Amino acid sequence: MSFRPPQSISSRFDRNSPPSAIDMEIMGEMAAALGRAGQKVEQTLERLNAATDTERQLCLKAAAQAVHAYFIQRELCGLRNHDDPIRHYGIPRAVLVRLGAA
Repeated sequence: MSFRPPQSISSRFDRNSPPSAIDMEIMGEMAAALGRAGQKVEQTLERLNAATDTERQLCLKAAAQAVHAYFIQRELCGLRNHDDPIRHYGIPRAVLVRLGAA
């Protein structure tokens, strides 16, 4: 059995013709899902920054899960480089270590 690496969803759209209504709907849903994932990252990082020592491990786990989901959503949108969101959200090294990214 052979495996084919996933292709970017955006590559399926023909750049020479305008997108159809369904293509516009798909792109809108992708953008909305990415926005919701980004909001969750912001919320979990705020809780992590405000956490006491006893809450820290729980908040760290939640933040790592939110960041992981966000990175997956970005990759589904064809965005492979995560350096900009790491800087933008100020994702701490402790969260990235949990993801195996640092």
